[in-house]
Amino acid sequence: MSAHPSAPNPFKQPKAVWAVAFACVISFMGIGLVDPILPSLSSQLHATPSQVSLLFTSYLVVTAVAMLVTGFVSSRIGAKRTLVVGLVLIVLFSAAAGASGSIDGIVGFRAGWGLGNALFIATSLAVIVGSASGGFAGAIILYETALGIGIAIGPLLGGELGGISWRGPFFGVSALMAIALIATIVLVQPTPTPARRASIADPIKALRHRGLLTMGLTALCYNWGFFTVLGYAPFPMDLGTHELGYVFTGWGLLVAFFSVFGAPWLQSRLGIARSLYLNLALFALDILVIGLFTDSKTTLIVAVIVAGAFIGINNTITTQAVMTVAPVERPVASASYGFVRFIGGGLAPYAAGKIAEHSGVHLPFYIGAAAVALGIGVLASGHSLLAEAERVQAAEAAGHTPAEERRETLEKQALELGSAG
Repeated sequence: MSAHPSAPNPFKQPKAVWAVAFACVISFMGIGLVDPILPSLSSQLHATPSQVSLLFTSYLVVTAVAMLVTGFVSSRIGAKRTLVVGLVLIVLFSAAAGASGSIDGIVGFRAGWGLGNALFIATSLAVIVGSASGGFAGAIILYETALGIGIAIGPLLGGELGGISWRGPFFGVSALMAIALIATIVLVQPTPTPARRASIADPIKALRHRGLLTMGLTALCYNWGFFTVLGYAPFPMDLGTHELGYVFTGWGLLVAFFSVFGAPWLQSRLGIARSLYLNLALFALDILVIGLFTDSKTTLIVAVIVAGAFIGINNTITTQAVMTVAPVERPVASASYGFVRFIGGGLAPYAAGKIAEHSGVHLPFYIGAAAVALGIGVLASGHSLLAEAERVQAAEAAGHTPAEERRETLEKQALELGSAG
């Protein structure tokens, strides 16, 4: 490819976009928030690592399944009300988790938290893309920046508050999400309900499109490795709550930096396909290093922090590619893609804990590395679709027509194929 999309400036935005982005930061804190307190929860609540890892599993699996209903809900009550409902659920269930006295209770409340998270995440991406200035790519970069900052701050907050009490991180997120809820209510304008009401089946039907399915399955494989590192690596590190918070804060800072700066730079030089192939290969090697040197605390810490760079690059480039190749409305594409990828993220930590209990601490990471490597093969099966996504993004960056016209054509083709099938 001779032309690649240049990186837009994502930081000049309306107040409503910043309100939603702030809420995204707090929401994404929930992913890394519990990392520093996992060993503490295991010790104080007398739970095994696999039981504690259910905090990730219940949260992400429910998030994945609930993604299927986000379009159904938002098309009936509007995007702003859907955001508000999601934020209210997060506030309530995160506070309930902090007030709980058992691991089963926390796991259950994290599931409710995941429901609110699904309503918020899928809708927030669509709101930011629809309202942000600076173009589609800039909106995605802003969204991924919020993800990276949230992931970076989450462990730091979790470590500091967790050093006081394991309940602190949960109450902290509840309080911050209440602020985000108020900002959303005040700053985000009411949105009309769409002319066409989405069906619960729309995200599943969208997976019949090869591009969306290919990207979703690639993300499932990648997230298996990602959440194996995120959900199980704290145990073999054998660090205190504060120290774990600092390690994963460094990891999250790399996620944020490479989401904003690394991904556009790499894509401008190598293009979408080669950037993703290279990034996934390096990420698989990094997880393999974690598996080979799990007994070396220094190597383990460095490899976990370095993983943040690969995660940041992958998140930004993949999300842009998904939204470009999908021949359906962006909220449906987001829900469909989120459903598939979060399934991998939800199952991986629990599987890692169980595998480690029976086969040692190295094997979960070997499997995580193999899963990411498998994702390269899955992605390669849709290579021509990545080339098309790159062409469309280049045209948008150059100010040429049209992505929207192309998307309408693809939507019609998809409908024709659906009716023919």
